[in-house]
Amino acid sequence: MGTVALAVTEGMLHFELSMAYEVFEAAPVGVAVPWYDVEVCGSDAVQVGRFRLEPDQGLDRLRHAGTVIVPGWADVDEDPPAVLVGAVRAAHEAGARVASLCTGAFVLAAAGLLDGKRATTHWAHTGALAARYPRVEVDPDVLYVDNGSVLTSAGKAAAMDLCLHLVRLDHGSSVANAVARRLVVPPHRAGGQAQFVAAPVPAREDHPLALLLPWAIERLDHPLTVEDLARQARMSSRHLGRHFRAVTGTTPLQWLLTQRIRRAQELLETTDDVVDAIATATGMGTAATLRRHFNRTVGVPPDTYRRTFRSRPHTDSNDDRQRRR
Repeated sequence: MGTVALAVTEGMLHFELSMAYEVFEAAPVGVAVPWYDVEVCGSDAVQVGRFRLEPDQGLDRLRHAGTVIVPGWADVDEDPPAVLVGAVRAAHEAGARVASLCTGAFVLAAAGLLDGKRATTHWAHTGALAARYPRVEVDPDVLYVDNGSVLTSAGKAAAMDLCLHLVRLDHGSSVANAVARRLVVPPHRAGGQAQFVAAPVPAREDHPLALLLPWAIERLDHPLTVEDLARQARMSSRHLGRHFRAVTGTTPLQWLLTQRIRRAQELLETTDDVVDAIATATGMGTAATLRRHFNRTVGVPPDTYRRTFRSRPHTDSNDDRQRRR
């Protein structure tokens, strides 16, 4: 999938930098897909928080990367170094996909990459970003924003969401989920696009629904009801509802709907099944029902989702490989 270049200078935040390195540095065990080459790029040895870092390459290397990651910038009251801003701008002009993590958005804004675009950063600094760069449409309420070749994320954990989003775009949901499992984080949370469905994840494994949830997921093609779930769990419907709230934070029916939508997403990404067949396989009954729930939950119709998020084949043309480098 080409090179992922991590841009570093004095004043970067180490959390976002190390987190991005963990996501892109190695493919998960058992995942046999072409993976990224990761390079740490900087002008010289830099102090990143309490750590001293020796870059692999100079900042001029950014323009040869397929994806450039700009980690968080520690002091948003200071202008980022001109050499970093220029290198990020040159990389984007050369065709790189550029993503900022947390306050790295200030670097992208200084480079002019966010002019006229929607963007986000850590909620504590969205006001400063909007005031300093009035041509940027700052959205303080989202986890990340995807503008195609330019992406921005909110702070800390949202940076992980954006990195997994990039893996999902390049390799599909199953590979992104494998990365998330390795890092023991949720596979995806709702970002700036509504293309992702946040599935409630139990905080621990020894909860009262530990046997019920997998049982239900294996039977999503059945018209399951709350009574069916309660009967399988050997408890009353009211008792079941209380456990669902405690374990997943939602109701049994909403949890079921979320699982059906996620299964539909996987089938749209990985199969050529028509929408009617997917509706049957996910227990939605009809294509009209699936389209209604899918559009309301995800924000786009199933066909649009399939075109946008389906796993890319690994037999890309030479032109495609050149564009991604």
